[in-house]
Amino acid sequence: MSGMRGIDTPVRQKRRRVFKEVANLAYHSKNLKDDMEALPYKIVDYEESEFWDSVYRDRAIIRERLRLAMGMSLRPENREHPGHLTQGLEESNIDEKYYEPPLMQVIPSACNACPEDHYEITNACMGCVAHPCQSVCPREAITMKGGKSVIDQEKCIKCGKCKAVCPYDAICHKERPCKAACGVDAIKSDRFGRAYIDNDICVSCGQCMVSCPFGAIADKSQIFQLIRAMQSGKKIIAQVAPAFVGQFGPKVTPDMFKTALKELGFADVYETAIGADMGCMAEAEHYVKEVVSGNQAFALTSCCPSWSVMAKHLFPETIDKISNELTPMVATARIIKQDHPDASVVFIGPCASKKLEASRRTIRSDVDFVITFEELTGMFEAKGILLEEIRAMDEMEDATGAGRGYGVAGGVASAIEDCIKTYYPGTEVKIEHAESLAECKKMLLLAKAGRKNGCLIEGMACPGGCIAGAGTNISIAQAAKEVAKFKAQAKEAVPREE
Repeated sequence: MSGMRGIDTPVRQKRRRVFKEVANLAYHSKNLKDDMEALPYKIVDYEESEFWDSVYRDRAIIRERLRLAMGMSLRPENREHPGHLTQGLEESNIDEKYYEPPLMQVIPSACNACPEDHYEITNACMGCVAHPCQSVCPREAITMKGGKSVIDQEKCIKCGKCKAVCPYDAICHKERPCKAACGVDAIKSDRFGRAYIDNDICVSCGQCMVSCPFGAIADKSQIFQLIRAMQSGKKIIAQVAPAFVGQFGPKVTPDMFKTALKELGFADVYETAIGADMGCMAEAEHYVKEVVSGNQAFALTSCCPSWSVMAKHLFPETIDKISNELTPMVATARIIKQDHPDASVVFIGPCASKKLEASRRTIRSDVDFVITFEELTGMFEAKGILLEEIRAMDEMEDATGAGRGYGVAGGVASAIEDCIKTYYPGTEVKIEHAESLAECKKMLLLAKAGRKNGCLIEGMACPGGCIAGAGTNISIAQAAKEVAKFKAQAKEAVPREE
């Protein structure tokens, strides 16, 4: 389902525009309330509107996007007085704010109420004499009318056999893109046929958001509060996930990126891959001592919060198999706070679910803000920083190749395997990796049935790994190449034993 990824569609342009305008408010606004109220008119110009049948609907959608980008919730549509665009603004105009779930939200006025699962015969039907579609239908749902095939939707059981045999490819299968992209079946329909997200099931991976061709799903952002914190004079240190390479243009090197972040106002920049290196050593040791020895049936890595939350939700019996190691984000935040006890930490990454991981109450994450590459682009644009013209004044050099590889599916498991081969030579390692929550679910079912004993299992919610996260800017194939190059540039392949 990565059809639209990496294409600069009008939906992505709107999203980026909203982040840029919200960052602009934080940087330049003298009268926040009035300036925010004026934004929908600035963004959706009456003269130039071409996207929707109605400028008014377009502005209504932008208003909700702006609220979410400011870290506020959507306004209820079913009340007579849903409140002003800026209602609740004061609680957001602060320099510290955790995401209040739900993180992912469907904007009802933007939802197209797409058919969930529907086969229909298009005008490409030639009315052929063989009409195999009719012959293979198990429910006799297809008849010929006026020389063309027609499906009786009451009888159709959505088996797809007709589509498979049509010699003219005249039968189309319409599926709701957000639902198709959700591996945990969290997308339901309301009584108007619009999508909504069941927050008890959702694991905030954001794949629905990047798959909706109407841009009807958005997540909350903390860029406004982050900028407020930077303005308040707090010392803020950024840690960047390894998937950052290539996300800001083909000419922007890691060193240029680090300089650009300092220009934006960050006191220092660390690679999240340092925390990955620590976890990788610890998980290698755990695998050898617990799984290889037979004490534990299998081990699950824990870097991807959507994967571990899903495992806990759907397979509670696997909780003790999920690595207890800190995720790279949290481990790196702790290193930063040891070095700089007075600093706040922002994680800059590709991922939506890290936003919730940072605000979990069970483990003190030491991460004060989480923003995505897409949101960061808005900050650079609002500040007028052109990354391709930056002269690199800094060096990114602290992580090993193992930690940098975490950004791509399979990279976590292979990093752990490399550590095992280096420090426990001769140990046989059985690696499994699953990408996409649907595949992760199958993998956990097999593990539960005892079919994956002795394995180290890596799960990634996004097909492709972190480089395919909901907050990325470039195509997945391009990002994979960039991470491989960055990994190869590391001075050491695996971390050293302490």
